[in-house]
Amino acid sequence: MYEQARNNGRAFDLVIMDLAVSSGMDGKEAVQKLRELDPQVKAIVSSGYSTDPVMADYRSYGFIGVITKPYGIKKMAEVVQSYLPA
Repeated sequence: MYEQARNNGRAFDLVIMDLAVSSGMDGKEAVQKLRELDPQVKAIVSSGYSTDPVMADYRSYGFIGVITKPYGIKKMAEVVQSYLPA
């Protein structure tokens, strides 16, 4: 979806990835794929597993930010606004 949107001139401004996915590619793998497509991708990792190494050192894994679950709409809005241009 990211690649298709980008190719159609409608690139995503920000991606929020869950770290743990029960089936399929997890957030750590997905952000690596996105970085191959677009080295400038803005990706935030989200998880309830606060002790996971990715959450503590998210930049080393290709993310620009982190949001720990659980969170509400107010916290989500703050995080999103902090990474998007005004």
